[in-house]
Amino acid sequence: MKKIYLIRHAQSEYNEKGIFQGRLDSDLTPLGFVQSRLLVNRFKKEKPQVIFTSPQRRAYKTALTLSDILQIPLIVEERIREMSFGILEGNHFWTMFEENKEMILNWLKDPVKHPLPTQEDMKEFEKRIRSFLEDLKKRKEEVIAVVGHGGTLHGLVCLALGIGLEKMWHIHMDNTGVSLLEYDGERFYLRELNDTCHLVPLG
Repeated sequence: MKKIYLIRHAQSEYNEKGIFQGRLDSDLTPLGFVQSRLLVNRFKKEKPQVIFTSPQRRAYKTALTLSDILQIPLIVEERIREMSFGILEGNHFWTMFEENKEMILNWLKDPVKHPLPTQEDMKEFEKRIRSFLEDLKKRKEEVIAVVGHGGTLHGLVCLALGIGLEKMWHIHMDNTGVSLLEYDGERFYLRELNDTCHLVPLG
């Protein structure tokens, strides 16, 4: 049974400030670096054989911590960049919500039917993450880690389980939350969703 661990990046500077990120780049906060180190403990018993990471700094530095400490090969993968949220990137989320409440609520309910202005086309988004998922199926490694973003990881879960991307925001993953997909050669099973037990030392 192939295991694919999906890991959301550690806390970024824009996470801390409540800024809508998407394709914008920001570094990890001091807390984010601590979260990354604690994440290492989660994988000491069962080390992934390879780690795929988004090239964006918040994901790459999270993945690099795992790679460096556990000595796991790291592959930068463009297809798991975060979804582009268009002209709304860089806004404070709650200000944006107050000013565009109906639009944001509709988007959260169904981003396919109610996309944000100038966001990445959902068909193109699905195409790139589906091609990545299909490639993962063919990999020889039996234990794989993928470090990415809320949007891309939610999308991968939806596609793996045959759930439409309209339900993408019905899933939640915290910073360094770990989810586990298992693949038996025919179908995927979701074994864990958003496990954050490794963060218990933070209180």
